Amino acid sequence: MSHKLVKEDFVSNLNGTTLLELSVILPIPPLCLLSRGLLLTLYFLHHGTPLHSKSGRFLLDFTVLVIPSLLLCTIFAPVLPAIVLFMTVFCAGLIFKIYSRRTNYVKVPLEQILRDFLRTNLKPKYIPSISVFRAYMNVLTSINILAVDFPQYPRRYAKTETYGTGLMDFGVGAFVFGNAVVCPEVRLKPGAVQRNSFYLTKQFSSVWPLLLLGFGRLMSVKAIDYHEHTSEYGVHWNFFFTLASVRITASLLLTAFPVRKAWIVAVTLAVGYECFLSLTPLKMFIMHGSNGQGSRTGFLNANREGLFSIAGYLAIYMASVQVGLFLLRKRSSVREWFGVICSLLLTFFLLFICLNFCQTYVDTTSRRMGNLSFCLWIVAYCLLLFGAYLLADLALVFAKLLVDGATVPASWNIVPLSETNKKQDSETNDRKPIPQDLCLITAVNRNQLLYFLLANILTGFTNMLVDTIHSRTFSAMFVLHLYMFANVLIMYMLQAKNIVVKWW
Repeated sequence: MSHKLVKEDFVSNLNGTTLLELSVILPIPPLCLLSRGLLLTLYFLHHGTPLHSKSGRFLLDFTVLVIPSLLLCTIFAPVLPAIVLFMTVFCAGLIFKIYSRRTNYVKVPLEQILRDFLRTNLKPKYIPSISVFRAYMNVLTSINILAVDFPQYPRRYAKTETYGTGLMDFGVGAFVFGNAVVCPEVRLKPGAVQRNSFYLTKQFSSVWPLLLLGFGRLMSVKAIDYHEHTSEYGVHWNFFFTLASVRITASLLLTAFPVRKAWIVAVTLAVGYECFLSLTPLKMFIMHGSNGQGSRTGFLNANREGLFSIAGYLAIYMASVQVGLFLLRKRSSVREWFGVICSLLLTFFLLFICLNFCQTYVDTTSRRMGNLSFCLWIVAYCLLLFGAYLLADLALVFAKLLVDGATVPASWNIVPLSETNKKQDSETNDRKPIPQDLCLITAVNRNQLLYFLLANILTGFTNMLVDTIHSRTFSAMFVLHLYMFANVLIMYMLQAKNIVVKWW
């Protein structure tokens, strides 16, 4: 068997992991983010000044945000629950340390502090958790797309063949979710009116780089005979094409249906597509081709997984548009955002019940087909993850409330008490606030597409230079850490120079 076929076989015929294990994995990114913020706050307490060193910020972010995620999806996967528990206790210990050394509310009882905390006002127009969700998803994706080629990466985390729930299956769905919550239709200001053609034009102008990257990936893979898993999207199709198709189709749908009824479109798409899968030969065609033996003759046969799964991803996108509208409603106090977390958790539980019902009585989760169970799973777990990010950010608000002058990049800013009765900041300041502090989240967020492209290129180069599937643990960890170090460092350098690579 050729080396290419060996690599293809290494990532094929997998069945994923359990929903319980995925539920244990989800708190890791928010806990990493919380740890970083609390350590910066504690540093401010000790030194009376924020950490200004660029190299210090870079090393802290790489150590706290990247390394734990990398280790926990490779060599530390067998002890995942213990590590999550340790990280939770560690964060609780840091909060207690900050509380015991607080410079605000020094002689105030805890009950009064908590009451003031719930009344604390936050900058209303900037929701850091949205940026964090999108940027961190890029970081986690870049880790997984290379780590999956090493034997130290648990096979159950890789993309499933036909049915199942793998960590990488969740990643592709979460990518669609992250795009939808900030789409142009969601970001339209209340009361503002915009022609439907405006959104179509805006989407066309923003998706052509995805199409370019899709064709670039297709030609490069074929030119160098790079290993590829054809049952993932097909012979010619890839995720860049899926993402571009979903965004354009969603904008077309939102020209015909009210944006605030996006959830109805999502339900109709997901249920209708599932009916086609169950009541027609479509499911058999997707799995076995037109001749029932896996035929790849003709464009539709060759790319059937990528083409038909668009319906499922489109349903996820439309549901996420509704989530984005909910998140961007005007709120200011901590108490209101705790109410948002409760709403997200309630919706998660309702979707989780529907998911279990669908898996029992309709069909098992399938990323390959993008069926109803897959849509329910992605939206439910994205809501859970986003709620965890919100909770982590509110914990950082509590820590900053206790320490006068403390700042944490990519987190909520507290509105000073003297400003709470004043009018909102000017529209110019609130329209698109971007934190200028150097950190991994803002660095990746400013150049997301470039970061994703860079990670894909470095993944390809690494696979050509390194025999990944026969790598020993030390060499595998060295390569993965070096790869992520290069990805993050380039983004830091671009942010330090205030460079945003965007030509569309």
